[in-house]
Amino acid sequence: MKAIIPAAGLATRFLPATKAQPKAMLPVLNKPAIQYVVEEALAAEADEVVVVGNAQTQAIAAHFSPDEALVAQLEGRGKTNYADEVRRVGSLPVSFAEQPEPLGLGHAIHCAAAKVLGDAGDAEAEPFYVLLSDVLVPDNALLPRMLASSRAHGGASVIAVIRVPREQVNRFGVIAGEPVEGGIWRITGMVEKPSVEQAPSDLAIFGRYLLTPRVMELLSRVAPGAGGEIQLTDALIELLAYEEVYALIVDPDEGFDVGTVEDWLSTNLRLAERAAPSGAAG
Repeated sequence: MKAIIPAAGLATRFLPATKAQPKAMLPVLNKPAIQYVVEEALAAEADEVVVVGNAQTQAIAAHFSPDEALVAQLEGRGKTNYADEVRRVGSLPVSFAEQPEPLGLGHAIHCAAAKVLGDAGDAEAEPFYVLLSDVLVPDNALLPRMLASSRAHGGASVIAVIRVPREQVNRFGVIAGEPVEGGIWRITGMVEKPSVEQAPSDLAIFGRYLLTPRVMELLSRVAPGAGGEIQLTDALIELLAYEEVYALIVDPDEGFDVGTVEDWLSTNLRLAERAAPSGAAG
């Protein structure tokens, strides 16, 4: 099973910090945000993570590449723990696909189609994950639950959702649907960034997807949508005509947002508090 991480966004909210480095490489505690996301995917049966980048994301490729010179330098200074971690990160099964133009999330995902589908074609390929690096799930527990939900419903696509205040629905993709069991909804529709009046629920898409291969075929022909971009939400709406799609409701404390400067700072503080030894001075 493959996992896709789109990482070619402009990250204008973080300028000028992201002028010379991708937002996904900004540190959260002692490692870049994208490393948390890669490790989350690999902990959930993914055998390869495909990062979709562009000419500005070489730093991500460098981070996940072997660096024997640095390893040797660290070992020579007796810093074996750091050397082991650098070696481990450089050996993770991470590959890259290019998004030559910023044409939307759906377009970015489709740029990895050849790696996801391989020679099997849509009908024979495995499902795949999509993970947005604006959200971190450090305990790695969400994707296995999504995979179990998919298998329990005949291999259906599963999307993580989270309840948001009604006045904030215009920031997200929002689902329509009906509950089928504890924490699981069957999706009947989706709206990208609806107004408060048009929102069909308060369940917003959370940035974690487990999708069937048919999504790649739909993305190859979906028309540009909001903002003139190829929207994943539009392909998922079309998918509902062919397959059932389910939503898994996520606890708000399970994920950590790093999509804005304020959220990134808050996440660093919250994770630092979590990592602090019990009884440490606050």
